[in-house]
Amino acid sequence: METRSRYLLIFSSLILFVVYFFPLWWISLEAPQYPEGIKMYIWVNQITGESENTIQNINILNHYIGMQYIEPDSIPELTYFPWVIAALIGTGLLVALLNNSKMALVWVSLLTILSILGLYDFYMWEYNYGHNLDPKAPIQVEGQAYQPPFLGTKWLLNFKATSWPHLGGLALFLSVIFGNLLWFTELRKKKA
Repeated sequence: METRSRYLLIFSSLILFVVYFFPLWWISLEAPQYPEGIKMYIWVNQITGESENTIQNINILNHYIGMQYIEPDSIPELTYFPWVIAALIGTGLLVALLNNSKMALVWVSLLTILSILGLYDFYMWEYNYGHNLDPKAPIQVEGQAYQPPFLGTKWLLNFKATSWPHLGGLALFLSVIFGNLLWFTELRKKKA
């Protein structure tokens, strides 16, 4: 593996450390009764808010429209995702140390596939969260689903919901980009 590829692999691995220090994603809700908005942060291992009562406030709102409560302890991904990221960091650095281009390409493939699966899992969590409503909820609007946007902004009744990657999510995206640059560098080298 050429030196540039090794540096790309090392950078791709090390930037993943960012997910332990910054959220992967953020979702905010704005409404007349919450003009400053309620912001929730999704980390690799927890879900938090701007204040210690944020999740409780969201759960109170969810009760009225029949949405499930957000209970971080019941989300298994928050338990094993930190270990998946640690394994990616460790194996990426090991492959760079071993200087093995075939293993590097396997690592990049695994990183890319796991990232896509993580995004799909997040989308499905949002879908389930916004569509599986309690039929006995105090407020019911026929045909209304409350799935937050995956990316961007949309209106959910009188709430403006916004959802974007945070620094941890951007770091993961950069890891995939630099990993795939490694892939193309190695493939180009083999064709030459």
